[in-house]
Amino acid sequence: MTEIFSGFYKRTPEERLAIVQEAGFVGQSEVPSLPKDIANQMIENFVGSYQLPMGLAVNVQVNGQAYAVPMAIEEPSVIAAVANGGKILGNIDSKAYNRELIGQIIIQDLANLQEAKQMLEAQTDKLLHKAAEVSQSMIQRGGGPRKIWVEVVEDFLTLYLSLDSCDSMGANLMNTILEHLVPSVETLTQGKVLMGILSNYSTEANVTAKVKVPLTRLSAEADEALQMAERIAAASSYAQLDPYRAATHNKGIMNGIDAVLIATGNDWRAVEAGVHAYAVQAGQYRGLSRWWLNDDQTALHGELSLPLYLATVGGSLSNHPTAQWALDLLGRPSGDGLSEIIAAVGLIQNFSAVRALVTTGIQKGHMRMQARSLAMQAGARTDNVSEVVEALMQAPLMNLSAANDIVRKVQGED
Repeated sequence: MTEIFSGFYKRTPEERLAIVQEAGFVGQSEVPSLPKDIANQMIENFVGSYQLPMGLAVNVQVNGQAYAVPMAIEEPSVIAAVANGGKILGNIDSKAYNRELIGQIIIQDLANLQEAKQMLEAQTDKLLHKAAEVSQSMIQRGGGPRKIWVEVVEDFLTLYLSLDSCDSMGANLMNTILEHLVPSVETLTQGKVLMGILSNYSTEANVTAKVKVPLTRLSAEADEALQMAERIAAASSYAQLDPYRAATHNKGIMNGIDAVLIATGNDWRAVEAGVHAYAVQAGQYRGLSRWWLNDDQTALHGELSLPLYLATVGGSLSNHPTAQWALDLLGRPSGDGLSEIIAAVGLIQNFSAVRALVTTGIQKGHMRMQARSLAMQAGARTDNVSEVVEALMQAPLMNLSAANDIVRKVQGED
């Protein structure tokens, strides 16, 4: 499969789309846009669409399946990092564990917290039955309310409910269920409900992506490969110790994850909130991924675990033609399947970023894209952008002033 993507980055956008269509990844060779009439129904006070570039990360293999992954992002080098990293790492084993949304009913003004807790715990079956009253459609599709548990949180009592929403996000259904339970909860506890709302901390929807890469794939030189692996492992260890580094380490992971979330119409803000809560679960903010050498120092192991509660049907994504095209490109995965693909992308992106940091540094790869951005800002025409970029790469200073001078010279405006 990798052969068809050889030199993919050198192709025109039209040629790239033709390749993925001929390879059977997608049926139509044009990426549909969001019509104004649909956009006007999605939000309030609509005036126009803010567009992001969307590209394809090729060479991504997850659970033995090859993918051309759609990524919507304005930041240069991210898509290239996933494509290059995927080529080095090869197959990523990715597994979604459960897929349940969590909601909370928070109760206050209780005379006796422990008695109220025991009262709710004794009635969990009845409360689940009541929750089912407003979720029959989901139950018929194989989902529905799954379990209830209760915790004392300082002066509050919190009822937690988990929901299997099949391949939809389930946010509206969860909030409907919680509001439906409020009168019963208040009657049972003799307290006052402060709120009932879903949580974006999706601890019942964890995904783990793993890879084992022989050192021979890092470099043909054994000593260089071992040193690279040791430095990647050391950088991974440091991200467990220092929140300043951990924040940037995780931001790199989310560069890849968010881009696929946006392309597929998922709520990237919800995922970000849950992922960063997960990163601090041990009491200190830590890196989400781990890299280590095996005992005989012949392979580098990588692992990324994080909560990902994603949807492939329902909500605004079902009405967004670009998101539908992106899901077609990925083979119409289930919610779990999409989570597995996206976790793998996060691990690949992390590998590429850390590898660059501990070897050549990230600026080498970024500077050409920065030069391209400056060339466009300076007014370079599409037919001479490459010439301006090459001149900027050789310039003593790479800034907008230098780009303006080069563009004037190249376009004969001096």
